[in-house]
Amino acid sequence: MTAASAACGPSASARRAVAEPAAIALDDASFGWHGRAVLEHVSGRFAPGSLTAVAGPNGAGKSTLLKGIMGVLRPWSGAVRVGGAGRAGLSWLPQACELDRAFPVTVLDLVAMGAWRRVGAWRRYGRDELDRCMAVLEQVGLAHLAGRGADTLSGGQMQRALFARMLVQDAPVLLLDEPFAAVDSHTAQRLMSLLRRLHEEGRTVVAVMHDLDMIREDFPQCVLLSGRVVAWGDTAGVLTEANLKTARRWHAEAWA
Repeated sequence: MTAASAACGPSASARRAVAEPAAIALDDASFGWHGRAVLEHVSGRFAPGSLTAVAGPNGAGKSTLLKGIMGVLRPWSGAVRVGGAGRAGLSWLPQACELDRAFPVTVLDLVAMGAWRRVGAWRRYGRDELDRCMAVLEQVGLAHLAGRGADTLSGGQMQRALFARMLVQDAPVLLLDEPFAAVDSHTAQRLMSLLRRLHEEGRTVVAVMHDLDMIREDFPQCVLLSGRVVAWGDTAGVLTEANLKTARRWHAEAWA
């Protein structure tokens, strides 16, 4: 796919998916902050059960796209539609820097927040839910820190705790904003193996990523952004040198 053709809309595979049920659909959606456009005219579909990376330069609109899907940001124009259970079926792993880490909760409490939709905000957690939380903490390597204050975690540990909270939520659609930030390569591979397992279970996974080699290795689909869609489709056809060059050029022009 050339950058010129991609700039006019989604890839051929994405256009074919229009006729199929979509987990998430965007139709000419634009988003911005404080009166400034950040991401414009996005159209495309995330198919149910797909595994998609969102790539692009810093400030390209990657986090904005996830916030628009979650409903944290309302589109200035166009529309975002979420299939299935709607936004109740979405689970979001935000960047750790967006959280108030001074809030006095234990690691177990933080992870258990993922079960609120099942349990309710003010009801006591039963043994089954607590066992589920501990099992997930074991998967991310934090079970031994369950009783520690969340404010004492390192950046990488906090990222794993947030990952565990997302797993406890047990949603069919997962949105992850830089899920491997501040973690070492071993932990990143451990978490990626969990994502692959969730994808194999049929969940839809959309992850903002910076590591292009990891995207090429682990994500069959990719969206390349630079204030708008540069390319959307099969990863090999999206992360071409021509498309990456276009993304860098558009980014430079936007910030000139």
